Amino acid sequence: MNQGSWGRRIALAAALATAFALAARADVLVAAWEGLVDLIGIEGEPVPASPAVISGHEVKELQALAPQAQAERLLERAINHYDGAATMIAKNIDGWRGKIAMEGTLNGLFLTAMNANDLRVRAAGIELYLAAYDIGKTPEDLDRIMARCDREADGRSHELWVVGLLGNRGVDSRRALDYLLRWANDPEVDTRHWAVEGIAMLGTDDSVASLLRVFHDDPSPFIRERAACGLAQHGMLTQRQRLTAVPELLRLKDDPSLDDKTREWVVQALQDIRGERLENGARQFEASFSVD
Repeated sequence: MNQGSWGRRIALAAALATAFALAARADVLVAAWEGLVDLIGIEGEPVPASPAVISGHEVKELQALAPQAQAERLLERAINHYDGAATMIAKNIDGWRGKIAMEGTLNGLFLTAMNANDLRVRAAGIELYLAAYDIGKTPEDLDRIMARCDREADGRSHELWVVGLLGNRGVDSRRALDYLLRWANDPEVDTRHWAVEGIAMLGTDDSVASLLRVFHDDPSPFIRERAACGLAQHGMLTQRQRLTAVPELLRLKDDPSLDDKTREWVVQALQDIRGERLENGARQFEASFSVD
Protein backbone atom coordinates (compact mmCIF):
# COMPACT_ATOMS: atom_id res chain seq x y z
CA MET A 1 0.00 0.00 0.00
CA ASN A 2 1.49 3.35 -1.00
CA GLN A 3 1.64 6.36 1.29
CA GLY A 4 -1.09 8.27 -0.61
CA SER A 5 -3.59 5.41 -0.30
CA TRP A 6 -2.86 5.09 3.41
CA GLY A 7 -3.36 8.81 3.93
CA ARG A 8 -6.72 8.74 2.16
CA ARG A 9 -7.87 5.88 4.43
CA ILE A 10 -6.88 7.82 7.54
CA ALA A 11 -8.75 10.91 6.28
CA LEU A 12 -11.83 8.83 5.52
CA ALA A 13 -11.79 7.25 8.98
CA ALA A 14 -11.45 10.66 10.60
CA ALA A 15 -14.34 12.01 8.55
CA LEU A 16 -16.55 9.06 9.53
CA ALA A 17 -15.68 9.51 13.21
CA THR A 18 -16.57 13.20 13.03
CA ALA A 19 -19.87 12.44 11.29
CA PHE A 20 -20.82 9.87 13.95
CA ALA A 21 -19.92 12.32 16.71
CA LEU A 22 -22.03 15.08 15.14
CA ALA A 23 -24.94 12.67 14.66
CA ALA A 24 -24.75 11.62 18.29
CA ARG A 25 -24.63 15.25 19.39
CA ALA A 26 -27.59 16.05 17.13
CA ASP A 27 -29.55 13.25 18.83
CA VAL A 28 -28.73 14.80 22.19
CA LEU A 29 -29.79 18.25 21.01
CA VAL A 30 -33.03 16.95 19.53
CA ALA A 31 -33.78 15.06 22.74
CA ALA A 32 -33.06 18.19 24.79
CA TRP A 33 -35.29 20.30 22.53
CA GLU A 34 -38.11 17.77 22.73
CA GLY A 35 -37.77 17.87 26.50
CA LEU A 36 -38.22 21.63 26.45
CA VAL A 37 -41.27 21.35 24.18
CA ASP A 38 -42.84 18.78 26.48
CA LEU A 39 -42.16 20.99 29.49
CA ILE A 40 -44.55 23.72 28.26
CA GLY A 41 -47.64 22.07 26.86
CA ILE A 42 -50.70 23.64 25.29
CA GLU A 43 -53.13 22.08 27.78
CA GLY A 44 -53.71 22.70 31.45
CA GLU A 45 -53.51 25.89 33.48
CA PRO A 46 -52.02 29.09 31.99
CA VAL A 47 -48.24 29.44 32.35
CA PRO A 48 -47.21 33.11 32.71
CA ALA A 49 -44.41 34.24 30.41
CA SER A 50 -43.74 37.38 32.46
CA PRO A 51 -45.67 39.77 34.72
CA ALA A 52 -48.61 41.24 32.76
CA VAL A 53 -47.66 44.84 33.44
CA ILE A 54 -46.95 47.76 31.11
CA SER A 55 -43.29 48.46 31.84
CA GLY A 56 -41.74 51.89 32.14
CA HIS A 57 -39.65 51.13 29.07
CA GLU A 58 -42.76 50.34 27.05
CA VAL A 59 -44.48 53.51 28.26
CA LYS A 60 -41.60 55.57 26.87
CA GLU A 61 -41.70 53.61 23.63
CA LEU A 62 -45.44 54.19 23.32
CA GLN A 63 -45.03 57.93 23.72
CA ALA A 64 -42.93 58.00 20.56
CA LEU A 65 -45.53 56.18 18.46
CA ALA A 66 -48.28 57.68 16.32
CA PRO A 67 -51.81 57.57 17.80
CA GLN A 68 -52.84 54.64 15.57
CA ALA A 69 -49.90 52.54 16.72
CA GLN A 70 -50.47 53.55 20.34
CA ALA A 71 -54.11 52.47 20.16
CA GLU A 72 -53.18 49.16 18.54
CA ARG A 73 -50.49 48.35 21.08
CA LEU A 74 -52.60 49.26 24.11
CA LEU A 75 -55.69 47.42 22.92
CA GLU A 76 -53.57 44.30 22.32
CA ARG A 77 -52.19 44.67 25.84
CA ALA A 78 -55.68 45.16 27.28
CA ILE A 79 -56.91 42.01 25.52
CA ASN A 80 -54.03 40.15 27.20
CA HIS A 81 -54.94 41.66 30.59
CA TYR A 82 -51.82 43.80 31.06
CA ASP A 83 -52.19 46.02 34.11
CA GLY A 84 -52.16 49.64 33.09
CA ALA A 85 -53.28 49.13 29.48
CA ALA A 86 -56.94 50.03 30.01
CA THR A 87 -55.94 53.00 32.17
CA MET A 88 -53.69 54.33 29.42
CA ILE A 89 -56.45 53.91 26.85
CA ALA A 90 -58.82 55.91 29.06
CA LYS A 91 -56.17 58.59 29.58
CA ASN A 92 -55.42 58.99 25.86
CA ILE A 93 -58.81 58.37 24.26
CA ASP A 94 -59.85 62.01 23.90
CA GLY A 95 -56.53 62.91 22.32
CA TRP A 96 -56.95 60.10 19.78
CA ARG A 97 -60.41 61.24 18.70
CA GLY A 98 -60.39 61.73 14.94
CA LYS A 99 -56.71 60.70 14.75
CA ILE A 100 -57.17 56.95 14.61
CA ALA A 101 -58.99 54.81 12.06
CA MET A 102 -60.92 51.61 12.68
CA GLU A 103 -59.12 49.68 9.97
CA GLY A 104 -56.36 47.13 9.50
CA THR A 105 -54.74 45.89 12.70
CA LEU A 106 -56.88 48.06 14.97
CA ASN A 107 -60.10 46.77 13.43
CA GLY A 108 -58.95 43.16 13.90
CA LEU A 109 -58.07 43.86 17.54
CA PHE A 110 -61.44 45.56 18.03
CA LEU A 111 -63.27 42.46 16.82
CA THR A 112 -61.18 40.35 19.19
CA ALA A 113 -61.86 42.74 22.06
CA MET A 114 -65.61 42.55 21.51
CA ASN A 115 -65.43 38.80 22.13
CA ALA A 116 -63.20 39.08 25.21
CA ASN A 117 -64.34 37.42 28.44
CA ASP A 118 -63.69 40.67 30.32
CA LEU A 119 -66.29 43.42 29.85
CA ARG A 120 -63.63 46.05 30.60
CA VAL A 121 -61.82 44.95 27.45
CA ARG A 122 -65.06 45.19 25.47
CA ALA A 123 -65.62 48.66 26.94
CA ALA A 124 -62.12 49.70 25.83
CA GLY A 125 -63.01 48.50 22.34
CA ILE A 126 -66.17 50.60 22.36
CA GLU A 127 -64.28 53.70 23.47
CA LEU A 128 -61.76 53.22 20.65
CA TYR A 129 -64.56 52.69 18.12
CA LEU A 130 -66.26 55.95 19.11
CA ALA A 131 -62.94 57.80 19.03
CA ALA A 132 -62.08 56.40 15.60
CA TYR A 133 -65.36 57.71 14.19
CA ASP A 134 -65.05 60.95 16.20
CA ILE A 135 -68.40 60.37 17.92
CA GLY A 136 -68.94 62.37 21.08
CA LYS A 137 -70.64 61.02 24.18
CA THR A 138 -73.26 63.65 25.03
CA PRO A 139 -77.07 63.69 24.78
CA GLU A 140 -76.67 66.12 21.88
CA ASP A 141 -74.51 63.60 20.03
CA LEU A 142 -77.16 60.95 20.61
CA ASP A 143 -79.80 63.35 19.27
CA ARG A 144 -77.80 63.86 16.08
CA ILE A 145 -77.30 60.13 15.58
CA MET A 146 -81.01 59.45 16.03
CA ALA A 147 -82.03 62.28 13.71
CA ARG A 148 -79.69 61.02 10.99
CA CYS A 149 -80.99 57.47 11.50
CA ASP A 150 -84.59 58.68 11.09
CA ARG A 151 -83.74 60.76 8.04
CA GLU A 152 -81.39 58.57 6.03
CA ALA A 153 -81.79 54.88 5.22
CA ASP A 154 -78.18 54.68 4.05
CA GLY A 155 -76.01 54.09 7.07
CA ARG A 156 -78.98 53.30 9.33
CA SER A 157 -77.46 50.00 10.43
CA HIS A 158 -74.35 51.79 11.67
CA GLU A 159 -76.36 54.49 13.44
CA LEU A 160 -78.43 51.89 15.32
CA TRP A 161 -75.23 50.16 16.43
CA VAL A 162 -73.82 53.48 17.64
CA VAL A 163 -77.00 54.27 19.59
CA GLY A 164 -76.35 51.07 21.53
CA LEU A 165 -72.70 51.98 22.10
CA LEU A 166 -73.59 55.45 23.39
CA GLY A 167 -76.25 54.02 25.68
CA ASN A 168 -73.65 51.65 27.08
CA ARG A 169 -71.30 54.53 27.79
CA GLY A 170 -74.00 56.18 29.92
CA VAL A 171 -75.61 58.49 27.37
CA ASP A 172 -79.39 58.38 28.00
CA SER A 173 -79.46 54.58 28.05
CA ARG A 174 -83.23 54.39 28.67
CA ARG A 175 -83.96 56.68 25.73
CA ALA A 176 -81.51 54.70 23.61
CA LEU A 177 -83.35 51.46 24.45
CA ASP A 178 -86.76 52.96 23.62
CA TYR A 179 -85.40 54.18 20.29
CA LEU A 180 -83.87 50.81 19.40
CA LEU A 181 -87.08 48.98 20.33
CA ARG A 182 -88.97 51.11 17.83
CA TRP A 183 -86.62 50.01 15.07
CA ALA A 184 -86.71 46.42 16.31
CA ASN A 185 -90.27 46.31 14.88
CA ASP A 186 -89.23 47.59 11.44
CA PRO A 187 -90.32 45.52 8.39
CA GLU A 188 -86.74 45.30 7.13
CA VAL A 189 -84.77 42.35 8.53
CA ASP A 190 -81.43 44.16 8.32
CA THR A 191 -82.81 47.11 10.29
CA ARG A 192 -84.22 44.84 12.98
CA HIS A 193 -80.91 42.99 13.09
CA TRP A 194 -78.90 46.08 13.94
CA ALA A 195 -81.51 47.34 16.37
CA VAL A 196 -81.13 44.03 18.24
CA GLU A 197 -77.33 44.28 18.09
CA GLY A 198 -77.63 47.77 19.57
CA ILE A 199 -79.87 46.50 22.38
CA ALA A 200 -77.33 43.79 23.20
CA MET A 201 -74.61 46.45 23.43
CA LEU A 202 -76.55 48.57 25.94
CA GLY A 203 -75.78 46.25 28.85
CA THR A 204 -78.72 47.51 30.95
CA ASP A 205 -81.11 45.48 33.08
CA ASP A 206 -84.03 46.62 30.92
CA SER A 207 -82.39 45.25 27.79
CA VAL A 208 -82.68 41.65 29.05
CA ALA A 209 -86.47 41.60 28.85
CA SER A 210 -86.31 43.30 25.45
CA LEU A 211 -83.99 40.65 24.03
CA LEU A 212 -86.21 37.88 25.44
CA ARG A 213 -89.23 39.41 23.76
CA VAL A 214 -87.43 39.67 20.41
CA PHE A 215 -86.19 36.11 20.77
CA HIS A 216 -89.73 34.84 21.26
CA ASP A 217 -91.64 37.06 18.83
CA ASP A 218 -89.48 37.99 15.84
CA PRO A 219 -90.51 36.12 12.67
CA SER A 220 -86.92 35.88 11.38
CA PRO A 221 -84.84 32.90 12.58
CA PHE A 222 -81.71 35.01 12.07
CA ILE A 223 -83.00 37.77 14.36
CA ARG A 224 -84.07 35.24 17.00
CA GLU A 225 -80.61 33.71 16.93
CA ARG A 226 -78.95 37.12 17.33
CA ALA A 227 -81.20 37.91 20.30
CA ALA A 228 -80.22 34.59 21.89
CA CYS A 229 -76.53 35.40 21.34
CA GLY A 230 -77.04 38.80 22.98
CA LEU A 231 -78.53 37.08 26.02
CA ALA A 232 -75.90 34.35 26.20
CA GLN A 233 -72.47 35.80 25.40
CA HIS A 234 -72.50 38.69 22.94
CA GLY A 235 -72.75 42.36 23.89
CA MET A 236 -72.30 44.08 27.23
CA LEU A 237 -74.53 42.23 29.69
CA THR A 238 -72.82 41.07 32.86
CA GLN A 239 -72.96 37.46 34.03
CA ARG A 240 -75.44 38.49 36.73
CA GLN A 241 -77.71 40.13 34.17
CA ARG A 242 -77.55 37.09 31.89
CA LEU A 243 -78.59 34.87 34.79
CA THR A 244 -81.78 36.91 35.22
CA ALA A 245 -82.86 35.63 31.79
CA VAL A 246 -82.64 31.99 32.90
CA PRO A 247 -86.18 31.55 34.35
CA GLU A 248 -87.79 32.78 31.13
CA LEU A 249 -85.40 30.76 28.96
CA LEU A 250 -86.30 27.64 30.93
CA ARG A 251 -89.96 28.33 30.25
CA LEU A 252 -89.27 28.87 26.54
CA LYS A 253 -87.40 25.56 26.38
CA ASP A 254 -90.77 23.77 26.46
CA ASP A 255 -92.83 26.43 24.67
CA PRO A 256 -94.84 24.59 21.97
CA SER A 257 -95.20 27.80 19.95
CA LEU A 258 -91.48 27.77 19.18
CA ASP A 259 -89.99 25.64 16.45
CA ASP A 260 -87.36 22.98 17.16
CA LYS A 261 -84.46 25.13 16.04
CA THR A 262 -85.44 28.01 18.32
CA ARG A 263 -85.73 25.62 21.27
CA GLU A 264 -82.22 24.38 20.42
CA TRP A 265 -81.03 27.99 20.69
CA VAL A 266 -82.73 28.22 24.09
CA VAL A 267 -80.71 25.25 25.34
CA GLN A 268 -77.53 26.63 23.79
CA ALA A 269 -78.09 30.02 25.45
CA LEU A 270 -78.67 28.36 28.83
CA GLN A 271 -75.52 26.30 28.50
CA ASP A 272 -73.47 29.33 27.44
CA ILE A 273 -74.75 31.34 30.40
CA ARG A 274 -73.83 28.53 32.77
CA GLY A 275 -70.56 27.78 30.97
CA GLU A 276 -70.99 24.01 30.93
CA ARG A 277 -72.74 21.25 29.03
CA LEU A 278 -75.47 19.23 30.71
CA GLU A 279 -76.44 15.93 29.16
CA ASN A 280 -78.44 14.15 31.87
CA GLY A 281 -81.97 15.29 31.18
CA ALA A 282 -84.24 18.26 31.74
CA ARG A 283 -84.71 17.84 35.51
CA GLN A 284 -80.99 18.04 36.28
CA PHE A 285 -80.65 20.76 33.67
CA GLU A 286 -83.22 22.98 35.38
CA ALA A 287 -81.96 22.19 38.88
CA SER A 288 -78.47 23.33 37.95
CA PHE A 289 -79.52 26.92 37.33
CA SER A 290 -80.09 29.49 40.03
CA VAL A 291 -80.13 33.27 40.18
CA ASP A 292 -78.48 34.80 43.23
